[in-house]
Amino acid sequence: MEPFSTLIRTATRAQHTAAETSTFMSDLLGGRLGVAAYARYTEQLWFVYEALENTAGALAADPVAGPFLRPELRRLPALERDLAHLRGPGWREGLGALPETRAYADRVRACAEEWPGGYVAHHYTRYLGDLSGGQVIRDRAERTWGFGKKGDGVRFYVFDEIANPAAFKRGYRELLDRIPADALERQRIAAECGRAFALNTAVFRALGEEFPLEPSAA
Repeated sequence: MEPFSTLIRTATRAQHTAAETSTFMSDLLGGRLGVAAYARYTEQLWFVYEALENTAGALAADPVAGPFLRPELRRLPALERDLAHLRGPGWREGLGALPETRAYADRVRACAEEWPGGYVAHHYTRYLGDLSGGQVIRDRAERTWGFGKKGDGVRFYVFDEIANPAAFKRGYRELLDRIPADALERQRIAAECGRAFALNTAVFRALGEEFPLEPSAA
C-alpha cells in the first residue's frame, strides 16, 4: 500500500509547482522586487500563521491533529520580530490582509474548528514548505536586501530548535503515514493539501498584481 505521505506528494505535485513558480515568487527570488514586496509578503504570512497557531491549542488532544503540533515549529514570534524589523515598532497598526489572504486564513480556521484532518493538510503544506523551500527564500533575502545571516528580517525561516531538518521532515512524514484515518478520509486530506497550495498561489497572484515589475525591469 502506498504510504500516505507519498500519496499526498503525488496528488499535489501540479499545485506545488504552480505555487513555487508563481510570477511574484520568481520575481521576488530573482531580486527584481524591492524589500517592500518582501515585507508585504511577510505580513500576509502573519495572518496565515495566526490562524494556524492560535487555533492549535484546541487540537492538542485530538488524535488526528495533536501529534503534529510540535512547539519547535511555532513561527508567530519569529514573524512578529521580522515585521518589527521590516516595518518598525508600530507594524501592527498598518497590518492588512489581502482578500486572498483572508480567505486562506479563514479556511485554516474553519478546518481547525470543524475538521482536524483538514487542519493537518494546512499544517503539512506550510511547515514542511518552510523547512524546505523556505530556506531558499531566506538565502535570497539575505543576499538581496542585506539582512544578517539568520537574523532579523528572516527569522521566520530559522528553526533554531530543529537541529536536523531532514530527520524532522522524515519523522513528520512517518506521522502522516500513521494518521488514524481511513482511505476515504486520506483522500479528503490529500485534496485539502491541494486546496492549501491553491490558496497560497492565489495570495502570490494578488501580491504580483500589487507589485508588478516596471517595464524596464521586465
